[in-house]
Amino acid sequence: MPEKWKETARIIQRECIGDEIYSMWLETEEIARNAVPGQFISVYCRDGSRLLPRPISICEIDERDRTLRLVYRAVGKGTEEFAELSEGEYLEILGPLGNGFPLDRCGEGKKAFLIGGGIGIPPLVELAKQLKGEKQIILGYRDERFLDDELEYEGSVYVATEDGSYGTKGNVLDAIRENGLTADVIYACGPTPMLRALKSYAEAEGIECWLSLEERMACGVGACLGCVCKSTEIDPHSQVHNKRICKDGPVFRSTEVEL
Repeated sequence: MPEKWKETARIIQRECIGDEIYSMWLETEEIARNAVPGQFISVYCRDGSRLLPRPISICEIDERDRTLRLVYRAVGKGTEEFAELSEGEYLEILGPLGNGFPLDRCGEGKKAFLIGGGIGIPPLVELAKQLKGEKQIILGYRDERFLDDELEYEGSVYVATEDGSYGTKGNVLDAIRENGLTADVIYACGPTPMLRALKSYAEAEGIECWLSLEERMACGVGACLGCVCKSTEIDPHSQVHNKRICKDGPVFRSTEVEL
């Protein structure tokens, strides 16, 4: 079982990078040295009335400096609280949590799709930095873009916007088809409708596919069964056809889960 730590992390940098989208670098002790792309951390609110931590995916990892970057959308009281904090302040965090993306599925001579939708885009940054092979990064937005300029340093970036304001008008699959792209393996993170479409696409094309599922979480460590998804096999913990997204995931092979 992967180790996890609860730490008091210092905020060393924070900024707003889009409409309600915030970037925050945290200085840690053990978490940054042990995290892998695709994992997440639980961030605890200072307000004692908010008992449950907020799960936030890891955007970047600097093992040498022991720092982590989080990029998140401020959509509720908890994340709004984090957005108001300043550099030099501290947060209680737990991690690294969950299972990350398998980096050994793509190497030299292979092509990968790294596909992100909305706030599912941040985990692709560290994945792109560590993954070998040819990286084709397909990003889906409603309108305003973020992180696409940073990802251009790691691979070929293709953008789809719902309103057609930039790139392909439509979704990530429209961008793949419009640009005639092909790949040996897919790594994706984003909303369930996007992942469901990618699962069907991968099965039809015979492409290995890994999906990072988004879900509301309570405990974040697999104890409460508050974030389950349907699976194709019986879970030894619950003895039913489900998987705990926080513990067994959030990254799953597409053939493991039903969406």
